[in-house]
Amino acid sequence: MEPASRLEKILSSGHFAVTGELGPPKSADVRLLKQKAEALRNHLDSFNITDNQAAVVRASSIGIAAILINMGLEPNVQMTVRDRNRIALQSDVLGAVSFGCRNFLCLQGDHAGLGSEPQSKNVNDIDSVQLLQALKNMRDKGVFISGEKLDHPLPRIFIGAVANPFADPFAYRHIRLAKKIAAGAQFIQTQGIFDFERFERWMEKVREMGLHKKAYIMGGVIPIKSVSACRFMQNNIPGMLLPEELVDRIKGSQDKKKEGIRIAVETIQRLKETEGVAGVHIMAIGWEEAMLEIVESAGLYPRPSLD
Repeated sequence: MEPASRLEKILSSGHFAVTGELGPPKSADVRLLKQKAEALRNHLDSFNITDNQAAVVRASSIGIAAILINMGLEPNVQMTVRDRNRIALQSDVLGAVSFGCRNFLCLQGDHAGLGSEPQSKNVNDIDSVQLLQALKNMRDKGVFISGEKLDHPLPRIFIGAVANPFADPFAYRHIRLAKKIAAGAQFIQTQGIFDFERFERWMEKVREMGLHKKAYIMGGVIPIKSVSACRFMQNNIPGMLLPEELVDRIKGSQDKKKEGIRIAVETIQRLKETEGVAGVHIMAIGWEEAMLEIVESAGLYPRPSLD
């Protein structure tokens, strides 16, 4: 079948894909976001638009996706089940597809109590695996979760999910991934990789189960810019394994941002050499300009032309 999007076309053609995150603003002023997106136009294959990341109120991921499409850029719409029930989730998919969104990333979402509105309720009417299945059925069977038929079949969409190779229990990580792929995930973006030894052990399990042949695995990369950023990730992000030796590298460097970029580039080089890894997802929210240097230094620029 014809790929649903540029991202799917890049991956299905065997190119090493590059995606990156853009965080919507905590306002309706999108001028800075548009500047960042424009600067990255030729360095990323598509842009993840976060959905109230860390349970902090921000501009709508779908609204920002519409802005990127108008700029001629390709969004990956993140959708969390934390904030919406199955009616709203399915409605948002239809609305997003209607104006050209084709990539969707299904997530559980951080607990509302950790964010800017701790009194808000976590909806979680369905979980992220059920959301994957719902999108797959809307696309392939033309039915809603209830079984009711769509008035018109949904165009092809490219469905993604996330994976954390570092969370406990480790023995369950690849089984959880298999469930997401069985439910409909076609591409996977992982948690940021700092403990490469554990990531390689996870990839061994992924290859043993043949999961890398059923979905495209994209390794997560987070550039570090300070020791305080290291400590924050170690202490506040669940399932984040950041070895002390990397913290020492940052601490001992004269230019901590340069060292953080160097570590990110080294990680990408190792990912490119890892069997079953089809691309990289760079998470540098608040430091988007770092992605320019990372992509170029990792030998991933220019991006392939598919015309």
